[in-house]
Amino acid sequence: MLIVTTNDIPGYRIEAVFGEVMGMTVRSANIGANFVASFRAIGGGEVNEYTQLVYDSRQQVMARMWEQATQRGANAIVACRFDTGEIAAQFSEVCCYGTAVAVVPIAEGEAGATPQSIADARARNQQQLR
Repeated sequence: MLIVTTNDIPGYRIEAVFGEVMGMTVRSANIGANFVASFRAIGGGEVNEYTQLVYDSRQQVMARMWEQATQRGANAIVACRFDTGEIAAQFSEVCCYGTAVAVVPIAEGEAGATPQSIADARARNQQQLR
């Protein structure tokens, strides 16, 4: 269950590529948040109502992207990116996209192994023995 912004994952070998996956949402703040935010904007600084809106949107689009990836049989996403935009100055669009892949941890003694991949390989081997 890895999502990374890099094109590969150190210590893991990509064994299959399932293609691009994405999650998207378009949101607007409620009238109360807009009202409070307009007063905060006068004083300057962070507008907490909008920060929370963008944070929640990001979590939602990542979950949607991950759901698409698991439906295709992936256990990781590489090259993850976010894109945001504005629609009609009242709506916020947040998009998350990446490449769904199947990765396998590189075990101890193999070239490219990392402490994380070694531990992951051991855990997977123990699960298979059960």
